[in-house]
Amino acid sequence: MSKKYKKIVNGQIATPYRIINGGQLLFADGKIEELSEGNIDAPDAEIIDAEGHYVSPGFIDIHVHGGGNADFMDDSVDAFCRVANTHAKYGTTAMLPTVLTSTKEAIIRSLQVYEQAQKAVTQGARFLGVHIEGPYLSMEQRGAQDPRYIRDPDPEEYFDILNSSTAIRRWSVAPEKSGALTFGRILCERGILPSIAHTDAIYDDVIRAFEHGYSLATHFYSAMSGVSRRDAYRYGGVVESAFLIDEMDVEIIADGKHLPAELLRLIYKHKGPEHIALITDAMRAAAMPEGTSMLGSLEDGIAVIVEDGVAKLPDRTAFAGSTATADRLVRTMVTQADVPLVDAIRMISATPARIIGVNDVLGSLVQGKQADVVIFDKDIVVRKTIIQGDVVYDREYQSLPA
Repeated sequence: MSKKYKKIVNGQIATPYRIINGGQLLFADGKIEELSEGNIDAPDAEIIDAEGHYVSPGFIDIHVHGGGNADFMDDSVDAFCRVANTHAKYGTTAMLPTVLTSTKEAIIRSLQVYEQAQKAVTQGARFLGVHIEGPYLSMEQRGAQDPRYIRDPDPEEYFDILNSSTAIRRWSVAPEKSGALTFGRILCERGILPSIAHTDAIYDDVIRAFEHGYSLATHFYSAMSGVSRRDAYRYGGVVESAFLIDEMDVEIIADGKHLPAELLRLIYKHKGPEHIALITDAMRAAAMPEGTSMLGSLEDGIAVIVEDGVAKLPDRTAFAGSTATADRLVRTMVTQADVPLVDAIRMISATPARIIGVNDVLGSLVQGKQADVVIFDKDIVVRKTIIQGDVVYDREYQSLPA
């Protein structure tokens, strides 16, 4: 069977290091065949005119809970598909569905539904595995995580969870918790990324955690320790530790709410685009009108208020997840943090792909990699989303094709 070629023309193509003006991109059978600064000779190719807009690698969101009024803890295939379809409209082509702190039974149930949903999603963002956030977190830094279920790592429990599914890609843990270091080593042995999250750790804790495989800081600055006093002495927290450990990666919620522009600039200055992943941390209210919503499942979640472009606890004492979409992250980094567009794209594509170990097939527009592409305009409004060579969203029609 002959290949069916598609060619993107008249685009500003983003590589990890530069923009190629007027470039062309050829792909077939879901994979990139060629990228060129000039014409690519493919007379039978279907032409996709980028109309002078930017052509970017697909956005990869490695921390997302929901969107479109659905949450991954709703425990239905329909909810998984709705989240995937919602975020595809905003440029996300691949994601790590994230489950919250809950009971062992609820976590295992979400993993089982994920495995069913992975086969059902045909048009939305593809799933790359599951991210478990909690329940082994600091009570003092719990944020909107449900305190009823926060606990120390329990081998009997986490082995049951680990043995229930091969879908787990990363697990966010407070490394100062009793047993967390051993747990990190076990995760690494299984090819699962341990992340530092919702933590009151100090520098010594972080160093030991890094030595046990904790190489990523979950939603950096949010729900984690900074400089603190203990018995009159000052100690560096997780924030300072991540800056000092050059090799440590960080993910940031660049929604313009969780972190002000000056902190976004500080993180970019010290960690660079090669160690920063942009994440939505989106909950079900993403791409929905503001008002009341739920964090987590509809049956057992936490009521929140969505206002000013972010979800908050009802007493407004803390944020309760973001309502961001991936395009908003890129836009925030460019317009508020003054980050070059090529670096902002790298932080939502190549860097997260490398962090979760899929950079051999995703994250950049390179021959042989999957044809996951986003076309967006100068205002970073998504015009088309292409997943494995198929146009799954076209702004002209304002929907995913049937």
